Formats: sequence, structure tokens, C-alpha cells
Amino acid sequence: MDRLDHLEHLDKHLVEELAQVARETVRDELREQTRKQRRRAMLYAGSGAVALYAGAALALALGLGLAAGLPDWAAALITAVILGAVAYALRSAAHPSASRATPEHRAEAAAPPSGLGVPYPPMPPGPPEAGATGVTGAPDMPDARPPHPDDIDPEQPHHRA
Repeated sequence: MDRLDHLEHLDKHLVEELAQVARETVRDELREQTRKQRRRAMLYAGSGAVALYAGAALALALGLGLAAGLPDWAAALITAVILGAVAYALRSAAHPSASRATPEHRAEAAAPPSGLGVPYPPMPPGPPEAGATGVTGAPDMPDARPPHPDDIDPEQPHHRA
């Protein structure tokens, strides 16, 4: 029995040691991945800032070029319209409209937001007829009426279909 207790102690020690090695390995791997991702994010942010300044310089050059032959206000207005058109074109390229239905867009439009089944139940062709219960073969109930609020007992259990 003492020998089995000793082996049990060794098993526990081995499991703890393996768990520690696994934790350290995962921690080192995550640290390396985050270091790479942080560097990539910094480069993207820097390139975005430089692109912003380049776009501003381009807009300024366009405005100054137009101002050589036009009044300043007209040059600024034309520059703003051109920049607005470029922004709209970029937005349209990033977000396809309903008129340019791509296969992915058609699949999204066909599926409901929840992603389950038919998006909406089928619509009946007209209003229900008087006396129709909605169940085929069910007898008409002449005294069927919606319950009045005074007739509802709040203590009774509610059954939902």
C-alpha cells in the first residue's frame, strides 16, 4: 500500500509539472503572437496617418490648381465635390448595394437575421372569414370571443402554445 501511495504522489507531481510546462508554453506562444500583432497594428496605424496627410496634400494641391483659374470659393467647392464623389465611390465598393446583388448578398437576403428557417411566415391571400377558427375540420363556435380583462384570473397558470 505504501508503494501505491508513493506512485500516486508521483502521478500528482507529474500532472502538476506537465500542466506548468503547458501553461508556460502557451503563455510564450501567446506573447510572441501578440508582439507580432502589435507591430502590425502600429504599422497599419502609421500608414493610415500618412495616407491621411497625403490625401490632404493632394486635396490642397487640387484646390490651389483650380484657384489659379477660378475664384477661391469655386475651387474649394469643386475640390469638396470631388472628394465627396471619391468617398461615395469607396463606400460603394466596400458596401455593395441591393442593385448589385452578389452571391453572398443574395444568400444574406434569403436568410432571416436569426439564420433559422424561412424569414417570415407566408401571408394569407385575404382576411379570415367570419366564423373561421383556423383549424380545418373544427366545428364553428358561435360564442367564441376574446377574453375580457376582467375575466382573466392572474393566479391561474399561463399556457402558451
